[in-house]
Amino acid sequence: MPTSVNSVSNQILASGNLTSLLPSSTVTSVGTSTNNGSLASTLALSGLASGMNWQNTVQQLANAERAPETQWQTQQSKINSQNSAFGTIKTYLTALQTDMTTLADPTLYNSATAQSSNSAVAAATAAPGATQGSYSFVFSQLATAAQWNGTANVSQKLSPDGNLNNVTIGTAGFPTPVTAGSFTVNGAQVTIATSDSLQQVFGKIATATNNAVTASYDTTSDKITLTSATSGQPIVLGSGADTSNFLQAAGLYNNGTGSVSSNTALGSVQLSGTMANADLTTAVTDGGSGNGAFTINGVTINFNASTDNLQNVLDRINNSSAGVTASYDSQNKRFNLTNKTTGDTGITMQDVTGNFLAATGLAGGSLARGQNLLYNLNGSSQQLVSQSNTLTQASSNITGLSVTALATNTPSTPVTVTVGSDTSKLNTAINQFVTDYNKVQSYITSQQAVTTAADGTVTAGLLTADQGANEIASSLRSLTSSVINAAGSSGAVKQLADLGIQTNGKDNTLALSDAGALSTALSTNLSAVKSFFSDATSGLSTQLATFFTNTIGDTGTLTIHQTNLTTQSTDITTQISNLENKITADSAQWTTEFQNMETAQASVNQQLTYLSQAVSNGSL
Repeated sequence: MPTSVNSVSNQILASGNLTSLLPSSTVTSVGTSTNNGSLASTLALSGLASGMNWQNTVQQLANAERAPETQWQTQQSKINSQNSAFGTIKTYLTALQTDMTTLADPTLYNSATAQSSNSAVAAATAAPGATQGSYSFVFSQLATAAQWNGTANVSQKLSPDGNLNNVTIGTAGFPTPVTAGSFTVNGAQVTIATSDSLQQVFGKIATATNNAVTASYDTTSDKITLTSATSGQPIVLGSGADTSNFLQAAGLYNNGTGSVSSNTALGSVQLSGTMANADLTTAVTDGGSGNGAFTINGVTINFNASTDNLQNVLDRINNSSAGVTASYDSQNKRFNLTNKTTGDTGITMQDVTGNFLAATGLAGGSLARGQNLLYNLNGSSQQLVSQSNTLTQASSNITGLSVTALATNTPSTPVTVTVGSDTSKLNTAINQFVTDYNKVQSYITSQQAVTTAADGTVTAGLLTADQGANEIASSLRSLTSSVINAAGSSGAVKQLADLGIQTNGKDNTLALSDAGALSTALSTNLSAVKSFFSDATSGLSTQLATFFTNTIGDTGTLTIHQTNLTTQSTDITTQISNLENKITADSAQWTTEFQNMETAQASVNQQLTYLSQAVSNGSL
């Protein structure tokens, strides 16, 4: 008869070891797994063997351990917000510090203005500290720059030998390059190409007009002339449909007669071509070495006749320290040098290597002397001289005053320059101080405000009752409302109220309630205003400078407070990180313990299943 289940259970309880009652082969298959990885993976499913959702339990335990973090994070958020608020206060205080530095600058109180009675004759400016007063000027001659004019007609003629078949109009030395297209003579269109010779163009004019107009060139005058075949018949040139500029390049314009000649000699220097093709009467040489040189006012200018063009050399002169501007006068066919400064001063030059100055006609030129400024001051009969049209303290001996002559005038119409104090910048600086002071105080007030919701809930401001914010606001209020006994104030300006600046009686802000009082103080007692703000011992700027150093300096109270707040926030971050590390470790331990429980439960389940089957089969 099979052993009963109860009997077996009693044996298990008595022995305390279920596996001892089983055959060894059975114990091996039940108590151990031949695939431990598969079993561990299966038991990772929460409650698969035990029926218990232990993963949820682990999560709940972790959340319970994490509970303090919410409070820490709330605390950290407040700390960060307070730090940000103090950062804003520091920004506002820095702006206010800049305002006070401006008001402490003595030059601010020395600003001057200069007014000319006739801006068409003279312009004037005054530097800080300029001597105040009125000055009368009569300018009998303005200063001009000296100019060195090279010899005229240094360019080759359009056709030196008169052979017009050798003059290609597209590359000829016209003052303006000729373009292809058509132009009109007596209503007839003449079409040309830049590859045409000048002789071919003349032939096309005759053909187009049926010889009513013929063209010729004079090698002596270097001009083209158009002549009407009919005496007294005017030549009519050009139309709105013309596409070539030949008539303009040749200087041919209507004059109402039967003969039209170029208005100037046509041969012109080519500035952009190589020097060999510059169309100068005398070719430029550099001595054969490429190291040509000449001096202007003692400054050496180098050139290479093979690689440089004339414009290169002109630019080199203009960019040098020679003090002149070099240019080419296409009307007179000559090069000029003009002093960059005015006055009756000369220009010197010399070829060193090569013949640049000689070939360009500068060496054979002449000086058109510049003029000095001639003027009389304050009705004096003594004529004064200046090389410049701008009179500075060095030339006029008037401290801080600069006067520029723009036109001449007569003793009967002198121009008067009046120098006075300029308080506009000071007025602006004081108003800026009030504005920036109010920004600080208004912001602190807004951060300390306590609000009450509709349901009666009271919410404190971010900085409500904050000692640091209270001290900043009260210190500023105390300093700006105190009496300043500065040297030189003469008792006229001892408080901001003496400048029309009052507290509004409701909060810590200021207001310019009496602009007239400020204007009067600036115009009648500037020295007292200066002492009130900038006195090195007791001026308001001096006192506030100490406050700023002690508050927002490197070791100031606000700076240290912000550092402490940053440290507190960092410590909380570390504290939360440490707790999270502990929770991670604890969760891993709890998970391991529950998995071990699942393993044990699975083993028991397997053994009980075997016993149940064994009893049912009568094998036990």
